Amino acid sequence: MNISNLFQKSKRKLNILYRNDIFTVAIIILIGFAGFGLGRLSIIEENKKTVKIEFPEYLSATVLNSQDSDESGVNSSPAAPAPSSGEGLLVASKNGSKYHFPWCSGGKSISEKNKIWFDSAEDARKSGYTPAANCKGLK
Repeated sequence: MNISNLFQKSKRKLNILYRNDIFTVAIIILIGFAGFGLGRLSIIEENKKTVKIEFPEYLSATVLNSQDSDESGVNSSPAAPAPSSGEGLLVASKNGSKYHFPWCSGGKSISEKNKIWFDSAEDARKSGYTPAANCKGLK
C-alpha cells in the first residue's frame, strides 16, 4: 500500500462523515453532553454554602465611616463605641511617628509597653502622629 492508496482510502472514510445522518447524531450527542454538564453545574450552585464575614462592631463602624462619606466629607453613619478593653481604635508607638490599626503589621510589631491608644485619627494627629502608609483605610 502506497501513500496514494492510503490517501484515497482516508478520503472515502471522510466522505462518510459528511452524510446528514452522522452529522445529526453528532449534534444530538453534543447537546446531550451540554445538558448533562449544565445539570451538574446547577447542582453545584445549589449546594454552595454562603460565606458570612463578621467584624467587631467598632471595626465595622470605622471601615464604614471612611466609605460612607458624602461629597461634603461628612459621615452619614454614627461612630460605634471603642472596644471595652480600654484600648482605642488606633495604636502608635511612644518612639515612632506613625499610627496604625491594631491588626496591621506595624501595629502588631509594637511592644505592649510602648503602645499608645487613640480613639480616632484626629486624636492621633493632634498628638503629632501621621497615618502609616501600609495600613489600608487610614487617612
